[in-house]
Amino acid sequence: MSFLKGVLGGVVGAGMVTVINNVLEKHGGLQGVVDQFEKQGLGPTVKSWVGTGPNQPVSGDQIHSALGADTVKELATKAGMSVQEMLQKLAQHLPQAVDKLTPDGVVPKSA
Repeated sequence: MSFLKGVLGGVVGAGMVTVINNVLEKHGGLQGVVDQFEKQGLGPTVKSWVGTGPNQPVSGDQIHSALGADTVKELATKAGMSVQEMLQKLAQHLPQAVDKLTPDGVVPKSA
């Protein structure tokens, strides 16, 4: 997790590093998160985060659909916030996190 803190700490804030790490762990890493968003019809959106161009926005509802209600509720509970607040924060920070974890425009094999 120290690698993630170093890469993401200044981008998403310390509190969200743990949340982003939990999302990555729960979905089998960065590639798993990308695959999950693609399965939910958000391929172009998540590819914009991975790519080197501008990040397309994502809504809380889209995050909810992609990650699943149980996961979002668990993340919110662990972070001590409401589901709506968690969805808002994920919609704001997840694209930035994926972008920073893929600086060359591709998902690293070990991610």
